[in-house]
Amino acid sequence: MHPITPRVLLLGGTTEASRMARALAAAGIDAIFSYAGRTETPVAQPLPTRIGGFGGADGLASYLRAHAITHLIDATHPFAARISRNALTACATTSTPLIALERPAWVPDSTWRTFASLDHAAAALPEAPTRIFLAIGKQNLTAFALHPAHFYLLRLVDAPGTRLPFPNAAYVLARGPFTLENDLTLLRHHSISLVIAKNAGGAGARAKLDAARQLGLPVYLINRPALPARPTAATPEAVLHWLHHGTARGV
Repeated sequence: MHPITPRVLLLGGTTEASRMARALAAAGIDAIFSYAGRTETPVAQPLPTRIGGFGGADGLASYLRAHAITHLIDATHPFAARISRNALTACATTSTPLIALERPAWVPDSTWRTFASLDHAAAALPEAPTRIFLAIGKQNLTAFALHPAHFYLLRLVDAPGTRLPFPNAAYVLARGPFTLENDLTLLRHHSISLVIAKNAGGAGARAKLDAARQLGLPVYLINRPALPARPTAATPEAVLHWLHHGTARGV
């Protein structure tokens, strides 16, 4: 039986995590919001907030013990596989119940190409110079830097701290959710002819794919990394039910 008064660690950084934080605060649940620290200007949360890593699975396990955490909610980005694996290990070590607030993946249509990794997608780039919207953030650009003939457009939350690793590139600063109208304007303005994106899922970042479809542009979609089996929920309401009853209703 779960404790009557949970003390929750919420691993965040996504739109879904912010919604979860608001739901926890509204329910009066004792919770701590954790940012990994990769964004210079994180969104303010209605919960006590910490920023930075834990020092791997062992460090996270120590944190769970030291702060008397009874439940962990993993609402990190679907591609933040390392912290998700660390969370699973730490929770197994400390017998802490864990649930992932996981946005549904996008279902590719017949015009999209899917790839197992960024390296596979980069290897499939056209030989001719191409104007690419590289919608993958700024952490994993190495594979595409090996193909300098192309123009790359990035959309970032923060300005890059160093020069982009491409001879022909540009970036725009923006924070989602994004709209179809704005993404149509963005793709047209930069004469984009190929969109490359991670399968992050959800509604907040889908506009670029809808814009690509409307403009008849090809899409390279990177599949999510595989994770061990874990309890999941699709909504904050389902997570709240899990906190109080041990199951995520409606999932």
